[in-house]
Amino acid sequence: MQALRYWDYYGMTETFAKLYNESSEQKSFSQLYDIITSRENILLSYRTVKSNKGSNTPGTDGKTIKDIQKLSDDELVEEVRSKLKHYHPKKVRRKLIEKENGKSRPLGIPCIIDRIIQQCFRQVLEPIADARFYKHSYGFRPLRSTHHAMARVQFLINKSSLHYVVDIDIRGFFDNINHTLLIKQLWNIGIKDRKVLACISRMLKAEIDGEGIPSKGVPQGGLLSTLLSNIVLNDLDHWVAEQWEFFPLHKPFKTREGELLAKKRTKLKEGYLVRYADDFKILCRDWKTAQRWFHAVRMYIKQRLRLDISPEKSQVINLRKRESEFLGFTIRANRKGKKRVAHTGIKANKKRKIKAEAKKHIQRIKASPTAQNAILFNSFVLGIHNYFNRATHVNIEFSRLAYELQAFIYNRLKPVGKYEHPTNPPPTYKKFYSLGFKTFKISNVYLFPLANVKTRNVMNISQSLTPFTSTGREKIQKKIRSDIQQEISQLMKSKLPT
Repeated sequence: MQALRYWDYYGMTETFAKLYNESSEQKSFSQLYDIITSRENILLSYRTVKSNKGSNTPGTDGKTIKDIQKLSDDELVEEVRSKLKHYHPKKVRRKLIEKENGKSRPLGIPCIIDRIIQQCFRQVLEPIADARFYKHSYGFRPLRSTHHAMARVQFLINKSSLHYVVDIDIRGFFDNINHTLLIKQLWNIGIKDRKVLACISRMLKAEIDGEGIPSKGVPQGGLLSTLLSNIVLNDLDHWVAEQWEFFPLHKPFKTREGELLAKKRTKLKEGYLVRYADDFKILCRDWKTAQRWFHAVRMYIKQRLRLDISPEKSQVINLRKRESEFLGFTIRANRKGKKRVAHTGIKANKKRKIKAEAKKHIQRIKASPTAQNAILFNSFVLGIHNYFNRATHVNIEFSRLAYELQAFIYNRLKPVGKYEHPTNPPPTYKKFYSLGFKTFKISNVYLFPLANVKTRNVMNISQSLTPFTSTGREKIQKKIRSDIQQEISQLMKSKLPT
């Protein structure tokens, strides 16, 4: 994990670990500003921002990371400290990104120096907040992913037989976050440095070029935005968990089964929340309970978070009869013998997008059959396979996609390539794909077959896996060493060139 190497290089690992441990003990922090403006934290922030793909994207002042590179370390540290003394962020550049439904998502791109400042704050606030976050919140947190969220959903369906799901869509979540409430929520999780809170408040009020000063919302695109959005919804996470999962009983039970049995005798609402950013589900055992959760959560979001839900996108679904959608996947509880298990596939609009993107790549190869274009196609295929191969029916889904694209691909690539079973392909091909599928060879590069993909089991994340503890870091290092040994073993077994 590259971030850990950066932390060690700038001597910030122990500082972040201390913040995490103290936050885990419910301690408050009123002296964070000095850590945020420390030389080591500022230089770490610069290094992190520089490694991001967006570092060459200019803000309203037209500057990129290349302009910051001209400064010495001392000059950069002084620049950041000087700006923060009387901090007023520069105007944010507005950029519209088209969504899958044809609408546009507004991004707010801060100037590069403001991005570095935001990263300074994020690095210090993240370990404090992460220690307070609900364990089944998976979005924009270190070492957690969409696959872990899917693993949790499948576990609840397969092992706990929870087949009713409450789907809630918060309307324009990022654009409607209440600033006053957010500052209170930061205070409640232990961030009580008034100087820090004042700076964050000014970040939230940063003028948007051509639109003015926002009265609400967190601009998507800011480096602090995802952390702040998780802090907003953390209250919801814990409120849901406290209604059932963490509800205190009068006496302790020796087993988890005994505790669950005792709770079922009460009038509590059984429900388990799984959240990734603003996309979340509550899984329940029956329709009546799911309906109670639906109305309770809707009221909580309205009254406590001061946000609205989208009625047309919010509903209760019986997974035995209908499928639900989550993070690009479809989910359904289908019969298998005497029980029901989670069957997952790919959302229809994602499949349409994959087909359209595949056609663009094929057209590009037809127009210019170079090794570079073939490699770009392979990167695209490997990327979608790596994301969707956690679906239980990924092989069926991609076989259908490949069949629907078969004539299109064959007719366009036949004049410029050779269609064959791969003979002596490179180690990368053999690592990811079997040799049983025919494919095109373009400029001596075999194209990765769309249909050649198998399901990988989704695994629940170990709750002790965090970069903020020594135990977590040891687990990360152990996993990295294991992966390296596996790579070396595979390379040694591969056929070496003569």
